Amino acid sequence: MEEEVKEERVVKVEGGQKKCPFCGSAEIGPSKKTGKLICLYCRNEFDDIKKDKKVKNIKELSGNVIGDGAKDIDESQHIFTFKCQSCGAEVVVDTAVSTQARCHWCRNTLSINDTVPNGAVPDALLPFKITKKEAEESIQKFVNKRKFFAHPKFRREFTTENIMGVYFPYMLVDVNAKCHFEGDGEIETNEYTVENGDNKTTYYDADLYHIKRDFDITINELSVESSKDKLNSSIKNKTNNVINSIMPFDTENLVKYDSNYLRDYTAEKRDINVEELKPLVEVQSKDIARYSCNKTLSEYDRGVRFDEEKLDIKGIQWTSAYLPVWLYSYKQDVKDDYILHYVAVNARTKETMGSVPIHMPKLLFISFLIELLGVLGVIFLDGGLRYLLLLIGFIYFGIIYGKYRNSGARHHYERETKNDMDNIVLSDDLVKHKTRLTSSWMDGANNKRVDGAFNKGALEKMKERIPDETIK
Repeated sequence: MEEEVKEERVVKVEGGQKKCPFCGSAEIGPSKKTGKLICLYCRNEFDDIKKDKKVKNIKELSGNVIGDGAKDIDESQHIFTFKCQSCGAEVVVDTAVSTQARCHWCRNTLSINDTVPNGAVPDALLPFKITKKEAEESIQKFVNKRKFFAHPKFRREFTTENIMGVYFPYMLVDVNAKCHFEGDGEIETNEYTVENGDNKTTYYDADLYHIKRDFDITINELSVESSKDKLNSSIKNKTNNVINSIMPFDTENLVKYDSNYLRDYTAEKRDINVEELKPLVEVQSKDIARYSCNKTLSEYDRGVRFDEEKLDIKGIQWTSAYLPVWLYSYKQDVKDDYILHYVAVNARTKETMGSVPIHMPKLLFISFLIELLGVLGVIFLDGGLRYLLLLIGFIYFGIIYGKYRNSGARHHYERETKNDMDNIVLSDDLVKHKTRLTSSWMDGANNKRVDGAFNKGALEKMKERIPDETIK
């Protein structure tokens, strides 16, 4: 009996109008508690319709599979007139500004996703799960830990009342690829210290191996921003990287796009196409493969230097999605320019990251006092290590600046993106024994390199395909 009731709680579409199956109301929106769709009149919730991929088994992916919402954006078509299927009224919608619309006569939600084949709307979305109150508490807690060095004007003006719920556009990418990594690796066999008068030198012995790794890899829903502005984390006057850092999202819970979910929230339209994102996806996919390959290299404690890396993509699938973020922003005026600081909360996991304006005179003064204490320590203390105290003021400045600005925060996609390795072929051939090495780490080791971090390398390739000044 309980299963029968659950089946009834699905949004009904009658005469082109989405209605509550219990009371018939067309006033449908997202629940503030659960994120599911709810009738705003009788308060009954409806089951989410899960998003189905065109190719569910990533191992079977072949070629370039593009979801309906991931198709190229047709910038020449963004003003549309919709005829409401419920009451017959005509509504004009500018999809360059909004991806949702309601009939102003009968309040029916217009099916833009079925009508506009120009990449204006996504394939799927994740509903908001974290409430605004929870997000406010998380942002308040984050800022409170940074108030001592925060700019006085920011402390006076800060309030959580103006945070916004925003759906940001992302491209979720499934990849089916074959990988080949080849190079040299070292295993430490001995460590010893040699004394020469008052000097002591530590040496290492190691075995050098030539390594080959061949394997298949499937990458599940690599999340990439599909907004040119947010994609570029190197813009000096915007702290875009903090938005990137609150990933990953639980994308396995994606639901089919329905503009009713956007009620009471804002949404940013995607402005970049699949072809333009390919260089970034290829670079990040190789990073994921490299880190997965490290699972087979645990014995190489001195590191591995890959001289040859190949990732041949057999199949790739693109899904356009809206992912939810609670966002606080603050504009700090700096001489003739400005810095836009963000504090962002993942509206699914509550992961929080942000940037807070720093009162630099205060930070510099206290860093100077700490540096002065370090100088006094060098004068009055004994021991060769006391000279390290000369760095204490600079270290303190760097730690505090990093805590407030968080310029190094990012999504560690190379570790956090779901992936599977299969058909692994290992080859490890001993080359020679090496002795009296002075470094504890292999020279040129690069097996933990991340080329796509902050999108630097990929953005260089993207500039060739995107004639837009926002990609710098």
